[in-house]
Amino acid sequence: MEEEIQPGNAHAGRPKKSIVREYAEAIIIAIILALIIRTFVVQAFKIPSGSMIPTLAIGDHILVNKFLFGVKVPFTDHILFSFDDPERLDIIVFKYPEDEDKDFIKRIVGTPGDRISLRDKVLYVNDVPTVEPYIQHTDPSVLPSALHPRDGFSPITVPPDQYFVMGDNRDQSLDSRFWGFVNREKIKGKAFLIYWSWNREKTNVRWNRLGKTVH
Repeated sequence: MEEEIQPGNAHAGRPKKSIVREYAEAIIIAIILALIIRTFVVQAFKIPSGSMIPTLAIGDHILVNKFLFGVKVPFTDHILFSFDDPERLDIIVFKYPEDEDKDFIKRIVGTPGDRISLRDKVLYVNDVPTVEPYIQHTDPSVLPSALHPRDGFSPITVPPDQYFVMGDNRDQSLDSRFWGFVNREKIKGKAFLIYWSWNREKTNVRWNRLGKTVH
């Protein structure tokens, strides 16, 4: 026999809650759920710079999966458990090593154990040149590696629990070429979706970018 949902007066014997109290409880529950989701599951970020052009534009608003790479103890970087490890080509949000109050977003190009080098703007992973259709160069000149690491550096091996990251806008990105590796525990999550995009210069919405996956 099927059970029916009880009508609203099924608990008529109990004192009724005031409308104000019901709304207050609903708001409190919503806030708690939002905090849980933001802390452990998904967080929204806005792209403030052009270091990830053409993949991400200034004014893109993205969602980041925080659950995939590890559930952390609140207000710490200690990982309780994780479902997956960051992989090469993942686009990640992390704490900027030189100022952990700032969040950066870059693409992983080297994972633990990888041998990374850059020769005349070409990235080599384990001594094999990579094909990177997602990047752009805005400066055709090549800076000497002895003077500047932007366009070249000698082979380095990525240490355990560390990652080498670079921006897709290679000539306009402050990344691992300049300040080193990203620690596994400092990674906040993996970007996966553009949910809003605002072109500040033209003051309009980039409708063609809404709902676009990040990869």
